[in-house]
Amino acid sequence: MAVPEIKIDEDLTLDTIEILKKHSSKIPEHYFGVDRLIFLDSILKEITFEETRILTRYVNYLLKIMLLREASDLELGGFGSEGFVWLRIYGNKNIVSELPKLNNDEAALLILNIITEKQRALLFKNRNLDFSYSFDYSKGLSQGLSSEENLIRFRADAYFDVDTLALNIRSILPKLRKLEQLGFHPNLIRVLSFNYVKQGLVLVTGVTGTGKSTTLDAIIDWHNHNVNAHVVAIASPLEYVHRSKKCIIRQREVGKDVLSFRDGVVQALRQDLDIMVIGEMRDEDTIIAALEVTDTGHKVFSTLHTSSTVESIDRIIAEVNESEQARVRHRLADVLSAVISQKLVPDMNGQLTMAKEVLIVTPNVRAAIKNNNSDEIYMMINQAADLGMITMEHDLKQLYETKKISYDTAYKFANNKTLFKQITGRAM
Repeated sequence: MAVPEIKIDEDLTLDTIEILKKHSSKIPEHYFGVDRLIFLDSILKEITFEETRILTRYVNYLLKIMLLREASDLELGGFGSEGFVWLRIYGNKNIVSELPKLNNDEAALLILNIITEKQRALLFKNRNLDFSYSFDYSKGLSQGLSSEENLIRFRADAYFDVDTLALNIRSILPKLRKLEQLGFHPNLIRVLSFNYVKQGLVLVTGVTGTGKSTTLDAIIDWHNHNVNAHVVAIASPLEYVHRSKKCIIRQREVGKDVLSFRDGVVQALRQDLDIMVIGEMRDEDTIIAALEVTDTGHKVFSTLHTSSTVESIDRIIAEVNESEQARVRHRLADVLSAVISQKLVPDMNGQLTMAKEVLIVTPNVRAAIKNNNSDEIYMMINQAADLGMITMEHDLKQLYETKKISYDTAYKFANNKTLFKQITGRAM
């Protein structure tokens, strides 16, 4: 696809470069790593309000370029960036050559300027900071957006790269995808719906950048338009902000509204919830807490960083202490309702489309989980298309046969490449 031309805001760029050079030049040469950043932090406390405003405007300007080019991610700063701003556009990382290069100190000053003093302290202590960022997009490139959509949100991660500060920012689409657009079988929609199934655990899984949060938000939005319920969502960071309609939706960001995922899960039990959304089951405490909430008769949605439905089950069990694994295996078998594993694959138009694997938990699947026979589950998915289940290989085959993706792309993203060649008639 053709990449839109960027019209450089020369005045803003020149003002920004002048401020960055003026202040970064104050850093003593013998300072390195965190000490160098702490010195930059002290500089930030001395610069004028107008200078701070200009630096923030420049970051927002970079993000507008990101949105104009339909990029999912922006990279800034750090040794590996070589001074460039990088964008991921339809899966490919590209340098934005039109923008001026920044040295490590200049980029670090830009990054530190968009986070609070408290967040900077956490960054220096933990060498990492996961945070959300937003700005008003109502000027310049906002055509076609409603007033609510003018506030654009991003999730960001600041981290160290060879003793220098780097930043990744991922865009959060201002317009939600509808659940009906994701190509799910009607039976899966019923399993997801609080109207049909009042309790149980639903997992949305995939590696980083495969749209898990987008799918979770689509599920929340569907309930918000179709169900009268209380939804409590815990995220790190908070991405899309939902406005209560038929549901009352409480959204809590870890580090701001609640101290940890586990604390948020436990506290929600005292908040008259119906549906809980946990941004990520990333540790044993959160997994155990999520199972406890589901055990008490609530519906829980969460995500995992795994590439298949079967791997997701094995990962949850492996995350807990070995002495607890048998008990967790049985609890998981009792409460698990469905697992959706997804990938974003390049389509024939150079954009990205979703491929998915869907497991809906039946009595036979529950027995396989309890008996530690997870290898049998893939065959159960393969044989239950009428129930709404589908393997990743069969979904990729459908995308290929409908000419949405190429054969090579489908083969590349298949988990079981031997099976994929068999079902497409290309086995040797």
